[in-house]
Amino acid sequence: MSDSKETASGCPMHAAAPAADAQWHGADMDFSNKMSYGDYLGLDQILTAQHPLSPNHNEMLFIVQHQTSELWMKLMLHEMHAVRAHLQSDDLAPAFKMLARVARIMDQLVHAWDVLATMTPPEYTAIRPYLGASSGFQSYQYREIEFILGNKNAALLNVHTTAPDAFAVLDKALREPSVYDEAIKLLARNGLPVSAERLNADWTLPTAADESVKEAWLEVYRDPSRHWALYELAEKLVDLETAFRFWRFRHVTTVERIIGFKTGTGGTAGVSYLRKMLDVVLFPELFALRTAL
Repeated sequence: MSDSKETASGCPMHAAAPAADAQWHGADMDFSNKMSYGDYLGLDQILTAQHPLSPNHNEMLFIVQHQTSELWMKLMLHEMHAVRAHLQSDDLAPAFKMLARVARIMDQLVHAWDVLATMTPPEYTAIRPYLGASSGFQSYQYREIEFILGNKNAALLNVHTTAPDAFAVLDKALREPSVYDEAIKLLARNGLPVSAERLNADWTLPTAADESVKEAWLEVYRDPSRHWALYELAEKLVDLETAFRFWRFRHVTTVERIIGFKTGTGGTAGVSYLRKMLDVVLFPELFALRTAL
């Protein structure tokens, strides 16, 4: 009596599963002629792209950390290129959504350092000889993010001379207006006083503070209801830079925790170099105006 009831009810403890369970809750089971989850995501390529060179267990963490960061950066660039295009066409609502998304991506990258920070100095020391001269400093996606946000340096293209495709991408990014440049041009199109010199700046140079831009943003902040879209744009940019600063801070503290003040594998001064990067301001007028309000 007990067995018959359990069979009828599909009791999970019963040895023989009901025939209906072969098609679990209606899920497809045969993908011989259909695209599967793994097919769509290209998981065969992604999950076999980890090739540790050392015998140390912890190298897998190091590889996955950096590979996933590069994927997040790819998404950031996808969003930032679209943001710039929307600003150019005065289509702000989608740009706001995308800027918010980029700031949240930066949050993901910030918290990723928490995982890498579980690597101790002896563990990193065991894999470091196998890294050669490879370094995050050579990430062309990270460099493009810096360029599209306005922190440009033509000399850094030299790192990529042996990678023609990456060099071409960065050379193009160097010569194009940054997202912030487009925001400033948007101020001018909305009748705010921005100097002709700033509007015709050399795009290959890093963003430099400009008094006319500061005054234009001040006008926006002093009367937000009149300039609400520009006010919202400014705050989205501040959110993004704040998230980027957190990422830089977590980067330097994680590196110091793991390798101290050793020279980086790519030849930089390591922590000393990263600390200097903490002083870089991407959107200077948006932070300077807070003192003036």
